[in-house]
Amino acid sequence: MSLEVTRLQLATLRGVDGRDWPVHGFLVTYPGGAVLVDTGVGGPQQWLTDWRVVNRSVADALDERGLTPGDIGLVVNTHLHFDHCGQNAVFKHAAFYVQRAELDRARREAPELADWFDFMGARFELLDGDTEILPGLSVITTPGHTVGHQSVLVAGADGSSDLLTGDAAYTPRQYEHPDSDDLPDGQASDLAAWRASVQRIKAARPDRVQFCHSTAVIHS
Repeated sequence: MSLEVTRLQLATLRGVDGRDWPVHGFLVTYPGGAVLVDTGVGGPQQWLTDWRVVNRSVADALDERGLTPGDIGLVVNTHLHFDHCGQNAVFKHAAFYVQRAELDRARREAPELADWFDFMGARFELLDGDTEILPGLSVITTPGHTVGHQSVLVAGADGSSDLLTGDAAYTPRQYEHPDSDDLPDGQASDLAAWRASVQRIKAARPDRVQFCHSTAVIHS
């Protein structure tokens, strides 16, 4: 199956380092269908204010690509932080593919975000480890940022591959130097697990590595 990856600009927010960070989702299209990886920012207004969010409708981002929310057959959430699942409710018709451990964590740790990802009728496809969701579209468990984090590997028709890191690495620097002691706040909730996960996705030898919070793309 021929898959194509397109990065969507969904928001900017003020990081703990005082800099503005982009927030990206990723559209994966194939003949006859489309998948969205992460839905952008949403949550209680105080969170949006605290993080100085400049938000964008995911529907508007899809419209620029000639699509509507109804064209998205399924959503993959790399994890359930407010800048990755905040517009899930736009896709009430779709199934949300998430690690079981991540849904358990989010319900326990962030009940105030529940209205944005755990709304009435939300349909979760709960995963327990690495899974091929569609031919050429797989998730790889990458715990460390959160206990149930997952990254997405997309195989193109030409034999090349794209790795969508989610927050397994905020930037190319974290991806390329996981042993560095100079990590941004929030990058790793479990440092040992996080470092092991980065090494694991690097071992997959993707041709391109794309980030949620950086516009840079690593070409292997």
